[in-house]
Amino acid sequence: MPLRFAYPPYPVGWMSKEVLRGYVDGNDPVTGAPLMQEMVEALTLPLSENEKHPKVAKRPKRPRLLKKDTVENYKRIFIENGWTDGMPIELPTEEKVAEMLAGTDHPPDEVVGMMSVTTHEERYEYTVEKVAVNAVMAGARPEHFPVILALAASQEPSMPSSTTSFGRMVIVNGPIRNQIAINCGAGAFSPFNFANSVIGRAYTLMSFNFGNAKINANFTATFGNVTNYNNMFAGENEEESPWEPLHVEKGFKPEESTVSLFRGWNINHLGMGSGGQMGTSNQMIDAMNGLQSIIQGGTFVLDPLTAKHLKELEGFNTKEDFRQWLLARIKKPQEAFGLRLPATINLVVVGGEWNPMFTTTDFVYTQTVSIDKWIPKRGIHFDEKPIRMPSPVTCKDGSCGLR
Repeated sequence: MPLRFAYPPYPVGWMSKEVLRGYVDGNDPVTGAPLMQEMVEALTLPLSENEKHPKVAKRPKRPRLLKKDTVENYKRIFIENGWTDGMPIELPTEEKVAEMLAGTDHPPDEVVGMMSVTTHEERYEYTVEKVAVNAVMAGARPEHFPVILALAASQEPSMPSSTTSFGRMVIVNGPIRNQIAINCGAGAFSPFNFANSVIGRAYTLMSFNFGNAKINANFTATFGNVTNYNNMFAGENEEESPWEPLHVEKGFKPEESTVSLFRGWNINHLGMGSGGQMGTSNQMIDAMNGLQSIIQGGTFVLDPLTAKHLKELEGFNTKEDFRQWLLARIKKPQEAFGLRLPATINLVVVGGEWNPMFTTTDFVYTQTVSIDKWIPKRGIHFDEKPIRMPSPVTCKDGSCGLR
């Protein structure tokens, strides 16, 4: 579809009326033409012959293999072409990619999806093999591959382009959490777990190589978001949660394995549910009201102690009970913006029961994707001796817990 574009100067958000009026009365910074004249002409002039018969631009396909070179030159090539996050990678040789493909039954040339970090560019199509390339680069093993394929199947980039700085959170539910040792408890969002780190990083690399993220060209975040390095990847602590798991809320069965995706800007750490005179629920309302960017909702990440307190001491028997109680009391910033969007609050239980803490975010839930379809029929493909980092010590000795 041929589209005509006119561009105002930036920034636009949160600027004074006087500044915005200057934009309107001024010139398009890209073309130099008067902005309003350009807009009127774009809306009224007849289509040109080129616009009536547009030639669809197709970016050239990248070669499947690189020319033979040294390991050091390959590392430089990957960085200088923007195929990595700048950190060291595992080079995706044919042998290593073939090894990764053992993590699924799906054929290498099967199309998994299409992705772009912005809405105005062609979406790149990618196959199972291309996902395997990124999984190898991230340092993942075949046991992690079904989860990485599910993330790829979401067709959502981990770094959507915006002049703001979006972060991402990925929550895994179901049996695969324990099967491949995803951390759901102590330090789950910290760099102490192999599976969490490499799967989350693979999602970032796919945004570069499938979403074609290029700084200032199609990715325009003011300062970016540190969560994009591994995208706050963790499993939900279903075993210690007093409520039903997130994926069950979203319509899946408890025995199914899934990934759920969230996108937002702000994370307000170190909320503490003391259970004192105010009560944890009231503290959570205050924290949520302190976030100014909630437009479509938000997400609380709760330590199991906080979730147990809300159920056993404050009487919220289900997540839905608590969600409705919150929605009735939260000041919805969308009303101040003149919008009338249905706000949704999600509750995710993660943590190791060291403190009754909660994290308040404006992260909006986007979708839940099945992992099971990508698992081989013979079961998850493990190494002869799977790689495991030291396991966190969970608080099971009675020295902490709900009092």
